[in-house]
Formats: sequence, structure tokens, C-alpha cells
Amino acid sequence: MEAYLDNSATTRCLKEVVEVVVNTMDVDYGNPSSMHMYGIKAEKYIKEAKETFVKLLKCQEKEIIFTSGGTESNNMAIIGAVMANKRDGNHIIVCCVEHASVKQPIQFLEEQGFRISYLPVDQNGFISLDDLKKELCSETIFVSTMYVNNEIGTVEPIEAMAQIIHNYNADIVFHVDAIQAFGKYKIYPKKMGIDLLSVSGHKIHGPKGSGVLYIRDKVKVRPFVLGGGQQKGMRSGTENVPGIAGLGVAAKLVYANLDEKIDHLYNIKEKLIEAIKTIPGTTINGKIDRDSAPHILSVSFEGIRSEVLLHALEDKGIYVSSGSACASNKPGLSSTLAAIGVDKKLLDSTIRFSFCFDTTFEEIDYCILTLNELLPMLRKFVRS
Repeated sequence: MEAYLDNSATTRCLKEVVEVVVNTMDVDYGNPSSMHMYGIKAEKYIKEAKETFVKLLKCQEKEIIFTSGGTESNNMAIIGAVMANKRDGNHIIVCCVEHASVKQPIQFLEEQGFRISYLPVDQNGFISLDDLKKELCSETIFVSTMYVNNEIGTVEPIEAMAQIIHNYNADIVFHVDAIQAFGKYKIYPKKMGIDLLSVSGHKIHGPKGSGVLYIRDKVKVRPFVLGGGQQKGMRSGTENVPGIAGLGVAAKLVYANLDEKIDHLYNIKEKLIEAIKTIPGTTINGKIDRDSAPHILSVSFEGIRSEVLLHALEDKGIYVSSGSACASNKPGLSSTLAAIGVDKKLLDSTIRFSFCFDTTFEEIDYCILTLNELLPMLRKFVRS
């Protein structure tokens, strides 16, 4: 048996997504900028995908920009907005536990002379709204945070943050990395006070290399991909029609019967939590109730290095992660786990389980059985 429990790293494409991707590569393969029939057909796929996001986000067509994925969306939002608004100030506020695709653009801007304030988090990964209030100042032009933490599943108080930010100064740009949240929550940026929102296709059963950046109307963002003027000059280059078409189909299908799907995810997660609680030497990181994300569970296994446990599970056909997929192949311990106060001896002993709507109870049962078999053996080996 196999159990793929690494869905926060990537998801399997839905069959309907694969079909539309293949069709736009093999049949309707035109350049959407071409004026003949093939170009018109290709352009139609882009228009349909855009209409899907307009309905889901309750926004305008001109507010949707298609990108190559979450990393580009985050880079475009952060660097593009800060550079476009730098005359108004030089201060940026960001959470201390952001994904590398947020951290590194922020570090780049710091090297350019911008002042950065990093908001700490509590033991569950939550930002303090009081800390946010204290950091806002007349020079603040940009604030960025995750919606859902990609390692421990903390759900940040996005609407409360937006209200504080815009009550202080309506011109401050508020960016939300929703890469782990889109497809799990109903997100209405305008209503929630979000100015920029990043989405990634391969986290919602869409193609890799596809994403969206929502840019609220009138928010200034400087484009940094220049050339043919596609997407109203905001992101030049021939559009990735297969990726965009597949992303649109994935988004539409993921949000169908969403409440039932989310309930299933929580039931899956709760089953694994209850079993893990009975295993000696385990610590669950972050909140474990339904205020946390339905699809992410972080667990530390005392006395066993995460890499060792990951490969032992892999040998049994169970696939998990030792943290963020974008960082797990590089040396270094998780800054998120350190920030929430995880014991130093557990920092290198943590596994992330992440689920999708198709994850079955049988897979969870198999994972529980395998953990109960492997952990005593691995700990005995370590002690010896």
C-alpha cells in the first residue's frame, strides 16, 4: 500500500486538468496573441480561467494576473509594490515565519536600503495584533503575511490585520501569501481588505508552473517582466496557456462542494492526531483544533532525525516531508519551529503530514500502523 501525505509540497493533477493541459498542447496550441482561429481558441482558455478566478475571489478581470507560480507571485507582489510605492516611505513589516519566496525578496529590499520589521509569533505561530500596531509608522508602505503557515498550519487573523493596517493608513499595501490557503478557505480579497494575494496552481491539483497574483484595482505594482505587453503590460511574455487552462479547471473543481471536502480533511487530520497522541515521545506543533488549517500536521518525534524517519516511511510507501518542500533539500533547521519555541532537540526530528481531499482513512490507518512499528525500532537503533 502507498500513502501520499505530502500534499503541501505538491498535489496530483486532477484528470480534468490533465485533459485540458494536453488539449492545449496538442490541439488548441495557438499563441493567444495571434489573430487567427488558433490564437482566438487559445485566448478563450485564458478568458475562461480568468472568469473562474473572478467568480471565486469576487473581483474584476483586470485584477487577475497569471504567473509561473507562488514564488513569482510573491516576488512580483513584494518587489513590484514596494518599488512602485517607495516615494511614500521605506518601512516594511513582515512576519518572521514566512516562506523563502517572501523572505528572500524582503532581504533583497533590505539590501536596497528599506527598513524591515519582523513580527514575532507565539507558541502556536500567531502574529500579535498589538505588535503589528506598534510597528506601524508614517514610513510604513508595505505589510506581508502568510494566510496559512506552510509548516504548522497556523491560520493568521487576516481580516483583523487588514483593518488595523488600513485604519492606520489606507495607502499601506497589504500582501497575503495564500498559497496554502487558496482551495481550503473562501477568500474575498476586497471584502477582507487584502491588496495583493498570491496563489499557486500545483497546491490545488493544478499544473506546476502556474499561479495567480490578485492586484486590487488602483494598487501600484511595478512590473519586472517586460517585453511584449501581455496581461496589460503587468507580466509580459506569451501566456502559458496549458498552465493557465489547467489552473482554471483545478480552481473551479477544488471549490465545488468545498464544505464537505474540508470536513473530510479535518476528520482525516483528527484521526491521525488522536493516534499520534498515544505514541510516546511525540509532540504536535501548533494548534490542533479546527482553528488550524485542515490539511497540515507537524509532529516532532523525539530521538529520531526527521530525515531518517522520512526515508524509513518512504521504504514502506508513505511519503511525507521534513518541512517546507522549498527548503527541505537545503541544510539548516526550520526557522518556523524555532520561532514558536520548539525544543532544540526536536528541531531536527519533525515531520510534516499534509493531506488532500482524496486522502483516505485507509491511508491514515496504514500510516498509524507503520509509525507504531517503525518508531520503537528506530529509537532502539539510535540508543544502541
